[in-house]
Amino acid sequence: MSRETMEYDVVIVGGGPSGLSTAIKLKQLNSNLNVCLLEKASEIGAHIISGNVFETKALDELLPNWKELNAPVKTKVSKEKFLFLGKKQSLSWPTWLLPSVQKNHNNYIISLANLCRWLAEQAEGLGVEIFPGFPASEILYNEDGSVKGVATQDMGIDKAGNKKDSFESGIDLHAKVTVFAEGCRGHLGKQLIKKFNLDKGKSPQQYGIGFKEIWEVDEKKHQEGLVMHTVGWPMSNDTYGGSFMYHAENKQIFLGYVIGLDYKNPHLSPFDEFQRFKTHPQIKKIIEGGKRISYGARALIEGGIQSLPKMYMPGALLVGCDAGTLNMPKIKGSHTAMKSGMIAAETIFEHIKDKKTLSSYEEKFKNSWVYKELYIARNVKPSFNWGLILGILFTGLDQILFRGKLPFTLKHKHADHQTLLPANKTKKIEYPKPDNIITFDKTSSVYLTGTNHVENQPVHLQLKDTNLPINYTLEKFDEPAQRYCPVGVYEVQIEKNLPKFIINSQNCIHCKTCDIKEPSQNITWVTPEGGGGPKYGNM
Repeated sequence: MSRETMEYDVVIVGGGPSGLSTAIKLKQLNSNLNVCLLEKASEIGAHIISGNVFETKALDELLPNWKELNAPVKTKVSKEKFLFLGKKQSLSWPTWLLPSVQKNHNNYIISLANLCRWLAEQAEGLGVEIFPGFPASEILYNEDGSVKGVATQDMGIDKAGNKKDSFESGIDLHAKVTVFAEGCRGHLGKQLIKKFNLDKGKSPQQYGIGFKEIWEVDEKKHQEGLVMHTVGWPMSNDTYGGSFMYHAENKQIFLGYVIGLDYKNPHLSPFDEFQRFKTHPQIKKIIEGGKRISYGARALIEGGIQSLPKMYMPGALLVGCDAGTLNMPKIKGSHTAMKSGMIAAETIFEHIKDKKTLSSYEEKFKNSWVYKELYIARNVKPSFNWGLILGILFTGLDQILFRGKLPFTLKHKHADHQTLLPANKTKKIEYPKPDNIITFDKTSSVYLTGTNHVENQPVHLQLKDTNLPINYTLEKFDEPAQRYCPVGVYEVQIEKNLPKFIINSQNCIHCKTCDIKEPSQNITWVTPEGGGGPKYGNM
């Protein structure tokens, strides 16, 4: 069946900070460029979740008058704390002893979802065509193998692959250049990295899973502008993790936890570790009596410069977390994602105007402050393979004494899906039942995400081998998908005395953790029907 085709100068896949910055910069450089941006969520910002302490460096360059334009960047960081947690006790680390990369003066506590909504308004004001609810599901190629554009998904297909009464054919979008800005573990970016061998000679990419809750707390417990981070309990010394607590406006606290997905124990449940963390006296005393109003989770890309793939290929560019521009020790990726998009826009402008090759993107990126940031930060994440204490000591030496300029680069040795030990060689973890006051279960948590998917559509969590979860993964690893998924998508149920692997895909919040951590890489996340997934507010 013939599909409608639309022609653009540039097609951008993804309405996060990198994609929107690309679009804005393109129109600033040449208002006549025909620019289209696709977003899989029902609206811009609905799938955006981040801590977020925001560094304005890229925004200052992109839209210097952002304050006059009433950007949702209001709450300046006024105070910082850093705690080492024991099970009941805590030790406060003097902030003047923190590396400069971890200091947050001049930064702001923001909602990244709301910033993206505002950036979308700026982009549309410049003439960018934004299509929310239209996921790019397929990459289109020219006969010479270069990227031609993308196809949006057919709508109205049932689980058996038949057309429903509501069927609408997808659209082919052709472009001179296609920009992939899908965020961490973008499913099209993942295909491009493999097809064009973009990660040749690079360390395996590294990821974490980040959780976030928004709490409304008592005014007496709220200190607007306070930024607090912790390490230690409940993580063991050999598991990378840490928390954040940001006191935002309106008596709200952004509370979260990040756990490296290179953890070894298949019995570990990142969601339950986050819930347990909240019971620490230093945390509980602040949120006790408050109300949890939001919840979400998302994978983070943490490999840094040694895992950064080549970011250009014939006809296309990778930007932001689709490539991996997050600065791990800064715990920030928004400003670097935005700058990568701005550099991409400059490259595309020259490519269309002067026929310069897209390979100049790599050169421009390496001459930018983003590259310098990532280079200085390169040894922090791999040093935590030695354990929490040695990792912290090395980070202090590397970042304070040598300012990130040690004459070597540590490598990442394993992909995250390769690190699990067999279940029979690891300790089972008993997690306390939630009290529904401070701690909660996955069912009540997914409700707060506003997640919804059209019923009777193909399952977007695809198994390469449907027998593998029961025949292999359950026996060897006690099927860790039951625990690493932050919203209970995966279950093992007993039917007729036999275990059965269940996928509750309607609960999926598009965090991509299963695509990353499944030990046999048996689960592939693909786009569901447009508009499906979480509906985050001010996350």
